[in-house]
Amino acid sequence: MDALLGFGTFLIIFVIIVVVILVLSGLRVVQEYERGVVFVLGKSTGAKGPGVFWVPPFISRMIKVDLRIVTLNVPAQEVITRDNITIKVTAVVYFYVVNPEAAVIRVLNFIQATTQIGQTTLRNVLGQSELDELLAQRNKINQELQSIIDEHTESWGVKVTAVEIKDIELPATMQRAMAKQAEAEREKRAKIIHAGGELQASAQLAQAAGVIGSQPGALQLRYLQTLTEIAVEKNSTIIFPLPMDLIEPLLQTARRDSANGQANVEVSRYTPPTPARPQTPPAPTQQPRHPQE
Repeated sequence: MDALLGFGTFLIIFVIIVVVILVLSGLRVVQEYERGVVFVLGKSTGAKGPGVFWVPPFISRMIKVDLRIVTLNVPAQEVITRDNITIKVTAVVYFYVVNPEAAVIRVLNFIQATTQIGQTTLRNVLGQSELDELLAQRNKINQELQSIIDEHTESWGVKVTAVEIKDIELPATMQRAMAKQAEAEREKRAKIIHAGGELQASAQLAQAAGVIGSQPGALQLRYLQTLTEIAVEKNSTIIFPLPMDLIEPLLQTARRDSANGQANVEVSRYTPPTPARPQTPPAPTQQPRHPQE
């Protein structure tokens, strides 16, 4: 009797231990940033979590899916642009899982699949763009890449939030050509700015000349100010500008004398010929008569 009681007690304890083990083996813990997709006898029962929940042991399986944003580096891709320039481009893709069940059931490895679709889309889109467009309109190309990749991954339960072109490696010859182009563009801008400054300066000088010309004393003050500025430099030679108003009468007199002298020379050189006088025939002489006649 005691043996039966001892065996029954042992059996009860064994059953309790088995039940406890089964209960504990069916417990699952899922973090806040995770979801667990549960399969019971191969059939999906949906995503569960976060927290602690129980699943039937031995006949169920759970796959955890991370819901945080994944940063995916796209390896360097050699791309031939539309204007036949070979470049190497690297990019980064940001995405996260919005449907854990679809990310597990509809694709084998959603991270690898997103990587491959990102590489192929990067080559296709950049191959249809020119180099200048790629360098100047990078935001537009990023948005185009993001929309195309997101369209492919939407059925996988993956949402692509952003695609950014990280680096563009150009050939050495193209870098030199672009450097020359940039230098020429800067020289062009410098010449345009210099010409604009000359135009503004000429307008200001014309206005200043008008003001100085209206006041005769202002010109003398300007000359004195110029002498003061020159004297500060302690130069051994001082060039004093002579006003044209002072020497203009002398120049006019010199021009007038020169014109008169030239006219006199021309007159002396030209003497009109005197008209020839008509010659009168000589008077006939009378022969003396002989007295015999």
